[in-house]
Amino acid sequence: MDAKRILSFLRQVTANNNRPWFQEHKAEYDAVRAEFEQGIAQAIERIMTFDPEIAHLKVKDCTYRFYRDTRFSADKSPYKNHMGAYIDAKGKKALRGGYYLHLEPDHCLVAVGNYWLPTNILTACRNEIMANTDAWLKCVEDKAFQNYFGSPATNSIKEPTNISSWDQPQGFGLEKLKTCPSGFPKDWPYVHYLRLKDYCAWHAVPETFFEGDVWLDEIECMFRAAKPMMDFMNAVIDDYE
Repeated sequence: MDAKRILSFLRQVTANNNRPWFQEHKAEYDAVRAEFEQGIAQAIERIMTFDPEIAHLKVKDCTYRFYRDTRFSADKSPYKNHMGAYIDAKGKKALRGGYYLHLEPDHCLVAVGNYWLPTNILTACRNEIMANTDAWLKCVEDKAFQNYFGSPATNSIKEPTNISSWDQPQGFGLEKLKTCPSGFPKDWPYVHYLRLKDYCAWHAVPETFFEGDVWLDEIECMFRAAKPMMDFMNAVIDDYE
């Protein structure tokens, strides 16, 4: 995957986010899109070596439209300034946790888990954490997991909690409650895991990360470290999908 070419084009889009410019550079977009899709195909092949559930996926099942939906947005820019892919056994709109790759100038990252869950499923996940605490801690307090993603007990998630944390170098939990969720014990020693409103973990990477082929080894290490946490959560979420 020619990440340098992809990011260069995305910078140009950011500076010239209008249809006339884009149409003049459509051939370059097509070439860049092909480069990105080749990289995602490689990622799928690598991930399926340790997660065979995603073996049936095609690149088109994981990638997103480059055209923004501006109907309900104050920002009418027609194109995105990034390319991303969500590799999930049940598709990119599934609730269950999956693997995410994000290329954006000055903001490349690798992420895992689920970004949003309905209240009833989130409550079920919290109950599962309390019912099987030792199994949960084995997943999220593993040295490799915390090396890549940290812990909500130590991550400096800014308040108020509706501020996104994507700009931090790493993290586990994009949003959290200020206090313990209703119905759960406030004095539970691992309450910081119950305060999370999502179970998304991410690790920022430099723009050079996706150059060459070594990045496939790197994402494999990150995703392998995160898979036990996702398996724990997906066992709950799959009952609702």
